[in-house]
Amino acid sequence: MKKFNFIYVGVLLMLLASCAMRKSSSNTTSALMGKKWQLVELDGKVVPEKVNGKMPFLTLDEENGRYSASGGCNGIGGEYTLQKNNGVSFSRGMSTMMACADMSIENGLRTLFDEADTYTVKENTMSLSKGQHGAALAKFVLVVDQSDKLTGTWELDYILDAEVGFDELYANKKPTITFDVAEKKVNGNSSCNNFSGTVKIDGNAISFGPMMSTKMACPGNGEQVFFKNIERVTSFDAQDSTLTMIMDDIVVMRWQKK
Repeated sequence: MKKFNFIYVGVLLMLLASCAMRKSSSNTTSALMGKKWQLVELDGKVVPEKVNGKMPFLTLDEENGRYSASGGCNGIGGEYTLQKNNGVSFSRGMSTMMACADMSIENGLRTLFDEADTYTVKENTMSLSKGQHGAALAKFVLVVDQSDKLTGTWELDYILDAEVGFDELYANKKPTITFDVAEKKVNGNSSCNNFSGTVKIDGNAISFGPMMSTKMACPGNGEQVFFKNIERVTSFDAQDSTLTMIMDDIVVMRWQKK
């Protein structure tokens, strides 16, 4: 009887240990899955925010065990497998074959997926490396969705490239913009004419589609300056009641929540 008790206890301990291992693994991988990661460093070199006008990224689909990525040109994808001790392996699948001006990051990503076998996640940074103690082959940062912060109406209080002071440029009326994030649309007033159009938001990347506007004649060049700058915008940062629109690393427009 004692022998059977020992066997029962041993099996129970093994099951509990197995559950604990699965739970720990789940906690580790939950920080990795179902999120979009922006490539910021490859082979020790900084990767631009956009390559060929697109953000280089990696996503991991937990349900289907597949990954998708881009180096700023073609879509790259395939299957991946997570292993114990933060191990990972990637297998290539089908991808598009478009030629782009800059293929260096894409080619580097293809090599990365052949070589990387270990991942680490620390706060909002993920690294892929070869070996537990090897130097990082690539680093990614989490793309945080800020689109909900855009909802509502904003009033402009700064714009780039104004030949005269802001208050003189918009002496009679300041431009406004209203975001309908769910419908991916915007509308507002350029300080003279009303406008409307589409907006594309991906993390903190943003771009505006062609704007339609009324055709009233406007004094000064405030409207021209407004539309010129909103076409430049590539990203945004929303903090409390202030919305900053950016081109690369240059602030082109700043808004206050109404």
